[in-house]
Amino acid sequence: MRITRLARLRPIACLSMGLAAAGMVAALSAPAGAVTAPRSQTVGHAHTAGVRGAGAQHINANLVYHGGPIMKKNFTYAIFWEPSHLQTGAPTSVSPTYNKLIKRYFKDVGGNGLYNANTQYYQIIGGNKTFIKNVSKLAGAWVDTANYPASGCNDPATPGNCLSDSQIQAEVTHAIAVNGWVASPTNMFYVFTSKGEGSCFNNSSVCAFTYYCAYHGAFGSTIYANMPYTGTDLGGCGTPTTPNNDIDADSTINVTSHEQMEAVTDPHLNAWYDPSGAENGDLCAWNFGAMDADGGKANQVWNGHFYILQMEWSNKQSKCVQDGP
Repeated sequence: MRITRLARLRPIACLSMGLAAAGMVAALSAPAGAVTAPRSQTVGHAHTAGVRGAGAQHINANLVYHGGPIMKKNFTYAIFWEPSHLQTGAPTSVSPTYNKLIKRYFKDVGGNGLYNANTQYYQIIGGNKTFIKNVSKLAGAWVDTANYPASGCNDPATPGNCLSDSQIQAEVTHAIAVNGWVASPTNMFYVFTSKGEGSCFNNSSVCAFTYYCAYHGAFGSTIYANMPYTGTDLGGCGTPTTPNNDIDADSTINVTSHEQMEAVTDPHLNAWYDPSGAENGDLCAWNFGAMDADGGKANQVWNGHFYILQMEWSNKQSKCVQDGP
């Protein structure tokens, strides 16, 4: 999901969008040259990842360069916003290994095959091409136990418990200031909220669990992602297996991977996407490919750790890949 283009609305397919049958990307009824991926939308300055089952058709799938910057390297910052209660006063929590597994993913992803699919994409400045490097590192993590502000929107999936995009942005800005972090073309900030907390793109009907599982975007020079707790609605945002015995964490990691790969190739929503507006993650949403690790529960093994992650689009191969380019 991406969120940086203010005047333009277009379909967006994100990690969490796809067909109800996991792994199915091409619909039998789609015309030749078309693939069916989750609904995606660029709303304001964000690009959303749709929930499973909300398919949208994308024609001429190869991504096209639109002149904007890419993230040559990627340094990630995890903001775990975890108060004890939701806005309605109901208690909230995250799974016991949730934060640990998400941080482990950020430490493992750089240098591995899935991230390598990004290295075929580039930016052009002064006539010179600069390609994405297979470099991604966890640069910081912080747990914020401050209460959520008064509900800034109305997410039908989580009545009374909803954060607007403006409130998500404010949390990113707050985390940067508190921790002495810096917004830059290589830094990305992820806001992970707790179970039962929803979000909407301000006062729109574009909301978590009913429309999207996550989104990425940018405001000013700050690149960020809104990462709702997938365990709030595993039917719309969950993975079919759990290699780490934590379905909430494994599901959020899958969506995180989707947003990360899209943001690296299209951080400001003006770099790489296809003619329908789909980014590299959108075209492969919920398509996991061969599940040949950990007894069929995983499709990636990095540093001895198992993951279930959707594939990513490769222009060089004109298909979804587990190991690029």
